[in-house]
Amino acid sequence: MMQALNKHTGADGPYPHAAHIDKPPGPRVSFVGKLFKYGAIGRVTLRNHFAYVYDFLIRSIFLILIMYIFIQLWSVTYQGEGTSLIEGYSYAQMIWYILFAEALTTAFPSLATRVEEEVKNGDVGYKLTRPLNYIAFHYVGYVSEVTVRLLVNLSIGGLLGVAIFGWPDFGWGWMGFLLMSLGAITINFLLNMALALCAFWVEETRGLEFVYHKLLFTVGGMLMPLELFPKLLQEVCRWLPFQTVLYFPAKTAVKWADVALAPMLLTQMCWILLLGAGVWMIYRRGVRKLNVNGG
Repeated sequence: MMQALNKHTGADGPYPHAAHIDKPPGPRVSFVGKLFKYGAIGRVTLRNHFAYVYDFLIRSIFLILIMYIFIQLWSVTYQGEGTSLIEGYSYAQMIWYILFAEALTTAFPSLATRVEEEVKNGDVGYKLTRPLNYIAFHYVGYVSEVTVRLLVNLSIGGLLGVAIFGWPDFGWGWMGFLLMSLGAITINFLLNMALALCAFWVEETRGLEFVYHKLLFTVGGMLMPLELFPKLLQEVCRWLPFQTVLYFPAKTAVKWADVALAPMLLTQMCWILLLGAGVWMIYRRGVRKLNVNGG
């Protein structure tokens, strides 16, 4: 039978408080050494996920089904409008935009589920004693998994797009997409980690993650570019971080000649710093109130 065990300091309980766990002493590691350490973790995680690349290929069938629906929907929309452009997007550009946004969306794993399970079964207590930063450990693993998933999604989705529209003339848009995706993946990780760390208090965080996903679908620009929104809603979206996750990379890919890359990168960097500080504060407060469910 599962029972909650509060961690206490001293001899009052069998577990030390998470905020006061004494990590085993070891030699001081330089910044470069830390980079190599977390890089090694990322490489191992990357190799592990490449071993299951066929599973990702099977999951990509869902991406094809979703894109088929969008292709039919926007085909009818453009025919009904009787125009070749809607807010500056051609039919081909619109489908490619949604394809890039969907490729990113379906590449993101559920971080809330992982942290939630670690808190429930007590694994978080052991991970906090390791000579690794808890957030950085999850970050390198998260980036490695997203990298594999994104490559598979782009391969499958790209074949679908080429089969329908032919090879696209995006120019430097491909490189722009990859560059913007680095910041997008980091921001999405930080937003998800902020929600996942709430498990230190409420344990069940999947509802919060569900709401976040719906915000990405709408004001994040997955369903359609933000230019198609009412002017007032566009202004609201520009003050939110969700646009940096999907809208920025997808638009950069299909409309490279029209994007202002420097302001977009600066916006992403500002949100990374702000969200990073917020996640660190939540983490520091969370480990002080950590409850671990054990058997």
